[in-house]
Amino acid sequence: MSKMFKTVLSLIVAMTIFAVPAGITGEPDNANAATMVYVTRTGKHYFYHRHNRGLNRARKVFKVSLQTAKHRGLTLAATDQATAHHKRVTHHRHVKRRKVVKRVPVKHIKQAKASASGLQKLKYHGQQIVIINHNQPKLNRLSIKKGAWQHYGNLDRLNRVTTADAMLNKRLMPHAERQPLYVNPTGWHNKRGHGGWIYNRSHLIGYQLTGQNNNLKNLMTGTRSLNAPGMEKYENQVASYLRSSRSHYVRYEVKPVFAGNNLLANGVEMQAESIGSHAIRFNVYIFNVQPGFHLNYRTGTSKAA
Repeated sequence: MSKMFKTVLSLIVAMTIFAVPAGITGEPDNANAATMVYVTRTGKHYFYHRHNRGLNRARKVFKVSLQTAKHRGLTLAATDQATAHHKRVTHHRHVKRRKVVKRVPVKHIKQAKASASGLQKLKYHGQQIVIINHNQPKLNRLSIKKGAWQHYGNLDRLNRVTTADAMLNKRLMPHAERQPLYVNPTGWHNKRGHGGWIYNRSHLIGYQLTGQNNNLKNLMTGTRSLNAPGMEKYENQVASYLRSSRSHYVRYEVKPVFAGNNLLANGVEMQAESIGSHAIRFNVYIFNVQPGFHLNYRTGTSKAA
């Protein structure tokens, strides 16, 4: 035999000896392996990750196959989209994942800076309400064992309002109409402009939610547009939810944001989270601006633009 023929024959014999039939290697077929997910007894969604925040308040969590979950008509939870993508990729062992660089909208870049560098550094560019932390509140003290409560932080060394915290419930809501406001918060230099007064005495926690009125710890100088429709839009959502049932509770927090020793706040951060449901959930920053006017945040004075 020629040398080349012997070489080819040797390769054929070796391939015959060491060939292993598919399916007997002991390796699981990941493409067909049952995918397990987590569900609750009455929930409408399934989750790939047991510790997903969507399961935090569930009394019991059950582990079932993905096929079973879909057969029950359940859909993937919005909070588990990233995990779902991971599951789909790992089903195929030999698929090489490629790093994808996404284009991030300008508004999302502002959100990232807000949580990393502080709200003081946010600049107004025509959008009065900015979503913070993807609209997810970062609140503690979520227990309702002590019922409804409210707390107002002490004024700082410049007599500026600091923070307002509450566990809201229908029983805190006032029955009487609000009386006129007469106390003046820091930066109060009001004057009339086109359409009305430039400033309002703005409650951190709106009167309709707790009945607090002429409380300096709950009042700041806010522009007309900050007060309404800005803050009022979110206050009305919370008030409507609370009025619908005495068993409804909402954890609520409002913080004004001052730069340096300024007497007029740059804006306010509003956070709220309904207890035991997802009916109310937001984390927003509202700029303290008024269209048509330049505001001096150091003193609170203003002039027409």
